[in-house]
Amino acid sequence: MTPNTVAPLDAAALAASDQATLIHPHSRIGAPAEPLVIARGEGARIWDATGKRYLDGTCGLWQCAVGHGRAELAAVAARQMETLEFYSSFGDYSNPQAIALGERLLEIAPDGIERIFFTNGGSEGVETAVKLVRFAHAQAGQPERTVILSRTRAYHGVGSASLAATGMPAMKEKMGPLPDGFVHLSEPHARRDDAGAVDRMVAELEQTIERIGPERIAAFIGEPILGVGGMVPPPDGYWDRVQEVLRRHGILLILDEIVTAFGRTGYWFAAERYGLQADLIVTAKGLSSGYLPMGAVLIGKRILELADGGLFLHGFTYNGHPTCAAVALENLAIIEREGLLERARTVGPDLLARLRPLEQLEHVVEVRGEGLMLGVEISDAETAAAVAAGCRRDGLIVRASGPSLVLSPPLVITAEEVDELVELLSANVRTRGADGKRS
Repeated sequence: MTPNTVAPLDAAALAASDQATLIHPHSRIGAPAEPLVIARGEGARIWDATGKRYLDGTCGLWQCAVGHGRAELAAVAARQMETLEFYSSFGDYSNPQAIALGERLLEIAPDGIERIFFTNGGSEGVETAVKLVRFAHAQAGQPERTVILSRTRAYHGVGSASLAATGMPAMKEKMGPLPDGFVHLSEPHARRDDAGAVDRMVAELEQTIERIGPERIAAFIGEPILGVGGMVPPPDGYWDRVQEVLRRHGILLILDEIVTAFGRTGYWFAAERYGLQADLIVTAKGLSSGYLPMGAVLIGKRILELADGGLFLHGFTYNGHPTCAAVALENLAIIEREGLLERARTVGPDLLARLRPLEQLEHVVEVRGEGLMLGVEISDAETAAAVAAGCRRDGLIVRASGPSLVLSPPLVITAEEVDELVELLSANVRTRGADGKRS
C-alpha cells in the first residue's frame, strides 16, 4: 500500500459546516452532534481532520476487507472512468466489467448459484430478494406464497421490505405503515448453558409454519451470523435443522450475507462455513471493500426454475455499474492473492481467545465471534456506549450496538495492531469506559 497524505485541514470549520449542512444516518434531527471528521485512511488505520490517528476496529461498517488507501483500487477506477464511466444495464444493455464480475462471482459462489443480479448496496439487495421470491412463486402459479419469515434482532436494511424484515423495533418507530407479510421468530442465540436452544428454535419454526400454512410462505431470510444484532453466531446445528425444515415445506432460503461474504468469516461466503445451499444470497460491503457502492444478489437454480419466462420489472439506475464492477474485480483479486480468507480464519480465533478473559468481569455477559467478526456483550447499552466512547478517546474505533460492542477490523490488520486492539478494548471494558470506575 502506498502511504497517502492530505493537506492540513481546518477541523473546527469542517465540523461546524457539517452540523449546519448535513443530516447523518442514525442522528437526531435538529440536535446534531459534533462530528468526528475522518480525513484519510491507510491499512487498518484512519486519521481525523486534526491529525489524530485511530485503529479502525469496525472497518467503517464492516466493508473495508482489504484495508484503507489501496492505490490499486484507485488506479482501476481511474482507468475504467477514462474508458467507460457508466452506461445503463437495463434490458439488453451490458458492459465487459459487469460480465467479468458476474463470471468471477459464479466461480467463487457456493454450489447451486447460477445467476447474478447487481445492486448498489445491501438494502437494495434485500428489496430485490424479497420481490424476487414473491415474483418467482407467482410466476410458478403460487401467488399466495408471500409471507417472509425473519428473526428478532435481525438487521436487513432500511428500505420498505428490508426494514419490515428487520427485527429491531426501535428502527421502525414512526416509520409506518410498513408492508405486511413479515413474521419474526426468536433470535438464533444460545447462551452457554442452553443445551436445548436449537430444539426450541426449530420447534418454534415448525409451529409458525403450521400456523401460517406452508402454502402461504415464500421464504425465510436470515443472516448466517447476526451482525448489527451483536455479532451472534448461531448455536451448533441450528442451520442444518432450519434448512431441512424449509426444504421439506418448499420454502425458499434467502441468506443475508451483506456482512459475512467475501472473507469476513474466513470463507468467500458464510454459506460454506455452515454447509448451506441458499436460493438467494444477498451481498454488498466486502464486494468492493466499500471503495465504490456495489452489491450483488446471487440467484440459485430453484428461483430460476420458478421464475422462468417471467418479466421481472425491477432494477436500479446503477445496476452493473462498470467502474464499480472493475473495482470489485480487483478487490476480489486482492483478497485472493493476499490470502485474506486464511488470515481471517487464523487472526479471528486468536483475537477471540485473547478477549475471552473479559467474560470473568461481572458486567460482561459474553464474548463471541466467528472469523474476524466479534462481539463483546455488556450488561447494558449505556455501559457499552461508554466503553465505545472511551475506546475512541484512546484511538480505537469500536461500535456499540445496543449492549454489544461489535468488532470487524480490516482483514489486513497486523499482529501489532491486534495487540493494540486487545489492549485498548480490554482496558476500557475493565474501567467501563467513560465513568472511570474499576470493576
